[in-house]
Amino acid sequence: MQENRTFYDINKHHIHIDMIVTNPFNIIYNVAGILDTGAPRTEFSDNFLMHSGFIEAKSEKVRLKPGLQTQKYGKIVLPSVTICHHQIDFFEVFVSHFEPSWGIDALVGLDFFRRFRVTIDYSNGILLTTPIGTVGENS
Repeated sequence: MQENRTFYDINKHHIHIDMIVTNPFNIIYNVAGILDTGAPRTEFSDNFLMHSGFIEAKSEKVRLKPGLQTQKYGKIVLPSVTICHHQIDFFEVFVSHFEPSWGIDALVGLDFFRRFRVTIDYSNGILLTTPIGTVGENS
């Protein structure tokens, strides 16, 4: 069983985690993100994707709708992303414009949660993650 522990700061408003992304030129980036069970798919900011060479330019036409902090406008496949110490190869994510004041570059959505059994120990600031299928599909 490959159960991983990821620690996070319980004093922050969201569950902030650090991720690792490798771009097509094998350059490794550390990415600040948050868990978002309300997001159906994982999203990365267009600022990060442009800076790291995944996209040439971000869309200047995209505007945040009132009340939203992100606006999806494309998809991209990341060659490798590591979330909660689990490496996922060829992970399709949304390209999104993020509210600049957020200070993050990714939202980890339900597509991650569907691949892993995730236990949030909020009082201790620990995420326990196990790939689905390593413990048993019905356990």
